[in-house]
Amino acid sequence: MMILTRRTELPSRLPCTCCPPWAPGHAIDAATRAKARAKAAARSAPKAKARRRAAPPSPNSIDVHHHISPPAYIKAIGPENMVNSYPASRTAAYDWTPAMAIEMMDRGGTATAITSLYSATHLAEHPERRRLAREANEFAASMARDYPGRFGSFAALPMPDIDGTLREIEYALDVLKADGVYMVTSYDGKWLGDPSFAPVWAELNRRKATLYTHPTVPHFLEDLITDIPDTAIEINTDTTRSIANVIFSGTAARSPNVDVIWSHGGGTLLPVIERFIRLAHRPQLAARLPKGFMHEVQRFYYDVAQVAHPVPMAALKTMVPLSQILFGTDFTFRTATEISAGLAQSNLTARELRAIHRDNAAKLFPQFGKLPG
Repeated sequence: MMILTRRTELPSRLPCTCCPPWAPGHAIDAATRAKARAKAAARSAPKAKARRRAAPPSPNSIDVHHHISPPAYIKAIGPENMVNSYPASRTAAYDWTPAMAIEMMDRGGTATAITSLYSATHLAEHPERRRLAREANEFAASMARDYPGRFGSFAALPMPDIDGTLREIEYALDVLKADGVYMVTSYDGKWLGDPSFAPVWAELNRRKATLYTHPTVPHFLEDLITDIPDTAIEINTDTTRSIANVIFSGTAARSPNVDVIWSHGGGTLLPVIERFIRLAHRPQLAARLPKGFMHEVQRFYYDVAQVAHPVPMAALKTMVPLSQILFGTDFTFRTATEISAGLAQSNLTARELRAIHRDNAAKLFPQFGKLPG
């Protein structure tokens, strides 16, 4: 250490404008000190802002992407048929219980989870899908009763059985008081805007219902790339196919009262949005979009499961209003703790975090606006 005195000759670069005086004989005048403080504050401001943005949210999240595994459903499908390359699939098939879900919710600060059936693609392919859907919905309703305020439900539907689906919509919404309904993004090569599904959309539109969607992988697209799971690429792309089909078929424009939630930030919609915007100008498609392509995109909702990362979150905030972004975990595949940590690193303000974690969902589902006791 060099000790400075009145007789010490300072190097030519000193005194600097960011440090206090070193010795009485070399005091920096008040103006210089003020300038130094201002510079130091300017340098530290981004770090302080980052710290504020990274602050964890209050433990009151509403999770709209939370899977459940009713025992009767798992038994009917066969747990061995529901396990894929992700270890969490084994947890969902063999170890899931409501108590486990509550424990993980409490760890991650989730107040309420609106549940959806795990691996509903198997439901669509089961010969007794009407019975299994009803049993799953009864189970979800019992969870909501047993744990007041902690669980809501998106009712499973026996799609692509249209008559059975219409009956289950009526029972689930009128009798069980489900918070919405749940469909996967495609059924046997038909995406959600397919004309054969029009009666379902008409009924949901009449009821002003919420439709939660989760992607699946069409069988003809399975196992395309060695060592790359279908869930890494194809499951996200099927969401995009379904969004495109719902919008460009005119289904979205004919169903303005349906609030649609798309999983995983809209899948691969973000990188292809410019192509779709250009495509929407073609006359035969533009005629089905009286309010324009982006009107439909921006009125949909998108959950943040699997996209709680600075890159997709920045794009998602640019594509849609903040009000359309909802907290989702994809439990048991991911947890609230993980997703919250990702959001905290995504350059979001405290207000944006509150909106995503709770406020936006509380507006869409006012029945969960009050925190559980």
